Amino acid sequence: MRRRAALVSVVALVAVGLTACGDDGDEEPADTASTVPTQSPTSEPPSIPPSESPDDDLGPPKVVDTIATGLATPWGIAFLPNGDAVVTERDSTRVLLLEAPSYDVREIGSIEDAVGLGDLGGEAGLLGVAVSPSFDRDRMLFFYFSTDGDNRIVKAPLRDGRLGTPRVILDGIPQGHIHDGGRLAFGPDNYLYASTGETGQPELAQDKGTTAGKILRITVDGKPAPDNPFPGSPIWSFGHRNVQGLAFDADGRLWASEFGDNRFDELNLIERGRNYGWPMVEGRAGDQGGDDLVDPQVVWDTDVASPSGLAYLDGHLWLASLRGERLWRIETDGDRAGDPQDFFVGDYGRMRTVVVAPDGNLWVSTSNRDGRGDPAENDDRILVIRP
Repeated sequence: MRRRAALVSVVALVAVGLTACGDDGDEEPADTASTVPTQSPTSEPPSIPPSESPDDDLGPPKVVDTIATGLATPWGIAFLPNGDAVVTERDSTRVLLLEAPSYDVREIGSIEDAVGLGDLGGEAGLLGVAVSPSFDRDRMLFFYFSTDGDNRIVKAPLRDGRLGTPRVILDGIPQGHIHDGGRLAFGPDNYLYASTGETGQPELAQDKGTTAGKILRITVDGKPAPDNPFPGSPIWSFGHRNVQGLAFDADGRLWASEFGDNRFDELNLIERGRNYGWPMVEGRAGDQGGDDLVDPQVVWDTDVASPSGLAYLDGHLWLASLRGERLWRIETDGDRAGDPQDFFVGDYGRMRTVVVAPDGNLWVSTSNRDGRGDPAENDDRILVIRP
């Protein structure tokens, strides 16, 4: 059953949220939901049964291969036009190339200015990666990473099997030990979309004078896209706590997965210039939000989600869950999302990133060596899943 309303007091949420998250951040919310005041919920919290209502046309997905093992918190995965895969390691700040068809792992460089485990810790490090829509011509890769003072987006050429010198295209994005965002994706409009966290400072999500707690839309040179909703600003949407998943569907709609605080994680359909409610709302605002706030399409209890990566394939969204240690499948019908189903619960530990491979399978990375998981012998891994 889906929850209809949970309007949170801003002052109380700021005071409680910072204490509750602590060093565990978005990926392991503290069990303090009863201490968070809400205003008149109109129905019960969501209770999402595991895989009780499967799609009529689809059976369960299956793990059919393991493409790589022994990785150090693989965070971003992006495919080149020739089928090779570029992988970022959050904590080592290495950039890896998995060359088709054998997909042997080879280091092609690192982001020198990035700081990872042992420097900042927490959720900072080398995060998202995206491949230029014109890669065959410009050979450019784009990266989102943390320095000791901010988050940045850079672009760097990949030539002769080596990563060239990165060039900063956007810096000054607030960086934090928690709620650090970091996903990159090119849209069908050829603009680059980037998700940012509010760095543990909830009030920043509503402040359009900062890039924290937002989804950004920029050119390949880091300038605000010319038809963005706020002139001269890279902001595309705001009121986000910590978005770590971005996916475009077949009709070009943008979907995003977002960490909640203590009660509800979210799947949102992103609309130009809209407000997604944090920190006034966690979950659905319903009638109390009026026309100013956009309700999520799906909400989860935080113990079964903590959503990171998101991918779209053939009418379904696939969402990787960290604390929930599972993969969610959500059928979409136009601009509406259906009831989610979960798979592989606890089988592979924390799941970080999910992407669609050129052959139509899914690649899913584990995140058990990130300081919050229980690593198995071969972790971290990239699994191949037949959807």
